[in-house]
Amino acid sequence: MAYLTREQMESYGFKALGENVKISDMARFYNTSKISIGNNVRIDDFCIVSGRVTLGNNIHLAVYSYITGCDIGVVMEDFSGLAYGVKVFTDSDDYSGASLTNPTIPEQFKPKKVSKPILIKKHVIVGAHSLVFPGVTLEEGCAIGAMAMVTKSTKPWGIYSGTPAKLLKERKRDLLELEEQYLSIADSLK
Repeated sequence: MAYLTREQMESYGFKALGENVKISDMARFYNTSKISIGNNVRIDDFCIVSGRVTLGNNIHLAVYSYITGCDIGVVMEDFSGLAYGVKVFTDSDDYSGASLTNPTIPEQFKPKKVSKPILIKKHVIVGAHSLVFPGVTLEEGCAIGAMAMVTKSTKPWGIYSGTPAKLLKERKRDLLELEEQYLSIADSLK
């Protein structure tokens, strides 16, 4: 995987750009003035990030991940990540037939459009090919299984899977101690 240079990343005009950021030269960004990227972030090949998106520290977006924050926003807090092919949407057209759909239609003909922010809290991992829909908060420490469809907010430290996603069991919190150890030596790893 080839990564952009710091100079190339800065030329994108991100709202904020942290240190130790690795962005594939095959990732794509839209509305970069609304995108904030923290420290120790890696964005892999074929990812698309668009609109108001805030990525905290120690974030990973795996190959083919897609985040659209539109105007309302997606926030990913520290130590969270998206596995292969995860899609995160803050906006959706109404598919009931009450309005027209698709990007070629002026907004006045799409009055039923859904637009709600998404919050992915600290230590959340979202499994491969999962979908996260408008208005969802993935609470701290949640793990979302592969191919899940998350339509409702979660409880902290739960493991969720299915379509729609349902709580399976509690997730271990051992990683909190590992986070402390990592943060205590992080500066020496640079």
